[in-house]
Parts: sequence; C-alpha cells; structure tokens
Amino acid sequence: MTSTRTRLDRGRNALGPALELVHTGRAPTRAVLTTELGVTRATAGAVAGELQTLGLITVDSRPSAARGSQGRPSHRLSIAADGPVVLAAQVHSDGFRAALVGLGGRIVATAPGCVTVDADPAQVLGEVVAAGAGLLRDSGRRCVGAGLAVPSAVAEPEGTALNPLHLAWPAGAPVRDIFNDCLHRAGLAATGFCGNDINLAALAEHRHGAGHGAEHLLCVATGHRGVGGALVLDGRLHSGSAGLALEVGHLTVDPEGRACHCGSRGCLDVETDPLALLEAAGRVAGPAGSLLDQARELLRGEYATDPAVRAAAGTVIDRLGLGLAGLVNILNPDRIILGGLHRWLLDADPGRLRAVVEERSLWGRSGDVPILPCTLDHNSLVGAAELAWQPVLDDPLTALTTAPA
Repeated sequence: MTSTRTRLDRGRNALGPALELVHTGRAPTRAVLTTELGVTRATAGAVAGELQTLGLITVDSRPSAARGSQGRPSHRLSIAADGPVVLAAQVHSDGFRAALVGLGGRIVATAPGCVTVDADPAQVLGEVVAAGAGLLRDSGRRCVGAGLAVPSAVAEPEGTALNPLHLAWPAGAPVRDIFNDCLHRAGLAATGFCGNDINLAALAEHRHGAGHGAEHLLCVATGHRGVGGALVLDGRLHSGSAGLALEVGHLTVDPEGRACHCGSRGCLDVETDPLALLEAAGRVAGPAGSLLDQARELLRGEYATDPAVRAAAGTVIDRLGLGLAGLVNILNPDRIILGGLHRWLLDADPGRLRAVVEERSLWGRSGDVPILPCTLDHNSLVGAAELAWQPVLDDPLTALTTAPA
C-alpha cells in the first residue's frame, strides 16, 4: 500500500498530461501511456488508477490480446461512459445550439434553439443556459464547466465580443460575464468560458478531427454568415496578444467586389460565404432554413446538373484559393482544414482549389500543403467544450475535488 501511494505521489503531476493523452486518443493503452509520459509501468498504473477513481476513465483490467500479437496484452484505457460532462453552446446568426459534451469530444446530448437571435445577448444566453440546464436535468450527469462559441472576435482577458457583425449585439458586449451570470441564475455551479467559433472549431479538429497530429494547423471556415480563421501551433490556439489574431475574413480577394461589413470591399468574408454562393448562382435566399443549409442543398442538388451553379461555385473557389494562398505565404502551415461551405466546395472540385493555392502561393509551389475537410459534426460546440474541460485537463484532482458535485 505504501509503495502504491508513493508511486501515485510521484505521478501526481502526470495526472493532467495522462488525461489529455487519453482524451485526445493518443494513449489507448497503459503501455502507450507509460511510453508517452516517460514513467515506469508502476507509476503509469497508479496514475491511470487515480483517473479511474476520479470517474474520468476506465481501465480494462482483463484485456484480450489481438490475434497474432505476442507478449502480455496491455490494459486498455478509455473515457468513462458515465463520467462528468460540460455544458457547451454555440450562438450563430440563425439561432443557437446547446449540448452536453464528455471527455474525448463526445457529444452526449444536444438541443437546437430559436431562429431569430435577440439583440439582447442576455436574453439569448439565458435561453441557451436554460436549454443546457434542461439537458443536464434529463441526463443526471455532473457538470464540471461550461463553454460558449460566438461568431465574433473575443478580446482577452475581458471576454468581450468586439465585433459580432452577424448578430445584432452591441460591439464590446461582455459575453463571458453575461454567460456566467446566466449560469449562476440557473443554479449551475460551473465556470463559463467563451471564444470565437472558428478558433474553437480549429481546437476541436486539432484534438479530435482532421487536424489531429498537425503542428501548424490553419483552419478556415464559413459559419452561417461570414468567414473565420484560426491557427493552432504545437497544440495551442494562437490567438495573439489580446485574443484577436487570424481575422482572415477581412483579407481582400477582390478589390472591386461586394461591400463588407468592415467598411472595405471584396473581403473573404463576403466573397466566399453562403450568401455569396447563392447570389453568384442567381438565387434569392429563402426565409426557410439557414443560409448555410441553403448553400449546401444548392451544391448537393444542382452542382452536377446546372452550369450556372458550377460557374458560381468556381468563382467562389477561386476567391477562396486566393485567400488561402496569401495565408500560406504568411503562415507556412503544415495542414489546412476547411469547414462549413468551404468544406463542400473542396468536395465539389478539390483539384481547382488546390491548383489556385499552388499557383498563387510561394510555398505551395515548393511543397504540397494538404488541404482537407473538417470531419467533426458541430466542431465549434466541441471546441467550446474544450475550453470548459481545460481546467480539468490541467489539474484533474484539484478541478474535480474543488468543484461542486
């Protein structure tokens, strides 16, 4: 017993790194965990046992060997199926979505809400938290944090939404404070965090999706309106000195193009979003369904048969390629992932987009930069959950023993 306690004490600082390895799928077995942590098998076993005691992971004590393998099989590690969750939410121009998300980026339950986003952020976030509280009541799960994704640059350390251009919210709205106040009013003893939706999508894709393993990951995506970008370096979001880096939507890709909300013209934000595709194809956005859904259905249903839709998609792809080429020249990423409408444009004509990037970027001609579609459903939601899980990943013991049950 004393020996086990000594090993655990020595491995206490390894609890967070160990949990992150299991959380991101990089330590499926205790043998891999031992190697990744650089500790003894006994210490890795004690660390895994403590994480299991905390209700975060499960350790298969009777693993079966794979067919054809040699030696004693290693204990398999997995996320506890009935473990704690965080409340995650995303607000966009067409409404919001609340969810419960467990470790490993697994969405446990989700609820969409409202079509019209109120101009008062407190009203909207109150509805968001109410929906999340309902999910928690139905699930009976312990909530250890809350995260919120918004379509705006979020200034740090204040947690204010500086430019929610596609919402009617006032510039500089203190969304993090409002979110935490709503959580308190709903009786949820959880700390709330908030961030830009595309930043959080990139973080989620890096940990659980198409960006896994990249060291310099560039993510560019369309939301329901506008375009955002994010950069993940060595596993961490690069958000700049005040959380405002990578506002890629305001790169100019057509000086004579559409007027942008920022006051300029021809920005990526208005030349490659869903509304731009619909207008280029001569379609009027309908009142039913989001612009993102309408653009997706246009590509799915008419790209193959309607030359006007193919031409419109080609124009938007070319604009997107120009923007990506400029970003490649500046950032030199080792992988690019695309979300929203950009993902579907890549699927429609991958050769065209890659050719534009290669032709227009210095580094594109000297080395192939993979351009891949995002793979996670609701990746901004999962990214919001990552914000809420981070204190637990940093220090599981302190986070879970000091938080209310």
